[in-house]
Amino acid sequence: MSKFRSIIMRSNRLLGAALVEKNLVTVEQLESATERLLQVIDNGTDREACLLAILIHETKAFAEETLLEQLVDESQLALIDLREVDVNDDLKLSLNPGPCWASWTVPFDKDEDVHYLATAYYPSMAVRQYWEKELGEPIIWYACTLESIAEFLEKLEAERAGLNAQAAG
Repeated sequence: MSKFRSIIMRSNRLLGAALVEKNLVTVEQLESATERLLQVIDNGTDREACLLAILIHETKAFAEETLLEQLVDESQLALIDLREVDVNDDLKLSLNPGPCWASWTVPFDKDEDVHYLATAYYPSMAVRQYWEKELGEPIIWYACTLESIAEFLEKLEAERAGLNAQAAG
């Protein structure tokens, strides 16, 4: 696995603990999903190493909407769909998809010294700490679906591949 293994492991572990604490999953559901996650980590890619996706899509332990509702109600986060956001070209060029896939979080804007981040992993303290350390400036957090983040990152990678192919050709 990649150089982002540490953040992948920490973010998923702390996300799982938070989901149990919020009564979204049982300890048994978390243990089963964690076993599956470890298989993915051994055989898959960073983007597949997602405990939340396993719990929502594979085991159907709960609906993603339930988590989003809790984040809005309890953490006072706004919701955002990255498919509807026009990210400036400078940010697109400087954005490293690796930590975004590892933490299911995307910095999508910056205004003066404030960063705007969309995340599906807000309950994971490891994710918040990673980005606070990485950016070193104030952050405004938004809740986002896994699908929205995945589509944004896939589009970004496709655009970059196209630019690289043009430059090489």
